[in-house]
Amino acid sequence: MFTGIVEETGSVLEITQDQERDNAMTVACQTVLKGVQIGDSIAINGTCLTVTDFTNDQFTVGLSPETLSRTNLGLLHTDDRVNLERSLTFGGRMGGHYVQGHVDGVGEIVAIIPEGDSKRITIRPPAQLMHYIVEKGYVTVDGVSLTIAGVSNDRFTIALIAYTQDAVIMGQQQVGTKVNLEVDIMAKYVERLLQR
Repeated sequence: MFTGIVEETGSVLEITQDQERDNAMTVACQTVLKGVQIGDSIAINGTCLTVTDFTNDQFTVGLSPETLSRTNLGLLHTDDRVNLERSLTFGGRMGGHYVQGHVDGVGEIVAIIPEGDSKRITIRPPAQLMHYIVEKGYVTVDGVSLTIAGVSNDRFTIALIAYTQDAVIMGQQQVGTKVNLEVDIMAKYVERLLQR
């Protein structure tokens, strides 16, 4: 479980995608390594992944074919920046919302409009996720807990203040960038209960 409050951005050192051995990603970082153990969960761009190895300045996670097919992680390259967050601990602050780290789909940034120091970013999600998107509700974009500022037929808008633009990778992304999306888990549970 995560909060969607990014602790730091890291840099991709290596991505291994090989049919004959396990897929893996190694990321350079500092903050999320404090207290890390083999088997711990770290979210990379909002994707909950298991630490399989680490040193004092990097960690490695395994990437299943399922993860690569459902997220934007397979599109990353060496030196790309990624959002990082350790899993929530009991007694910790809850600054965002409940985030599972289970990516529901990959969306695309379709517009970026500056508003003073802020930016309004419009994202087109997969069609099957659109009914979970509600104005002033939560959405997780590349692991960042964000409030939905507006909704239209097939897209939604979020607003990024200057601080957030500097703290996460979205502030540097361009129109056409693919982003990991996780909708609010509460909406999915309510939908499932109503179907019964």
